[in-house]
Amino acid sequence: MKKKLNITIEENLLEKIKLYAEERETSVSNLVQEHFETLIKPPATLPNGMTLVEYMKSLPKSKIEFPEGMDWKDEYYRAKAKKWGYEDLL
Repeated sequence: MKKKLNITIEENLLEKIKLYAEERETSVSNLVQEHFETLIKPPATLPNGMTLVEYMKSLPKSKIEFPEGMDWKDEYYRAKAKKWGYEDLL
């Protein structure tokens, strides 16, 4: 069930929000509701209260061996050329 909520904000901010909502084909009420839902959503948690950096370091190392001095930029462009059928132009 929906309930009404009255808020007081600056007039120029309200006008900007109305334009923003109109551009996105939604209502101001929907924007407020989505924002409130974002505010109360529980944060994503990592195992054992780790930080993201700690978690990434805890992941197993890759078993793929890459050659020393590999030209990553060249490999990137070769893969794109292969994907789009331009291999013969390289």
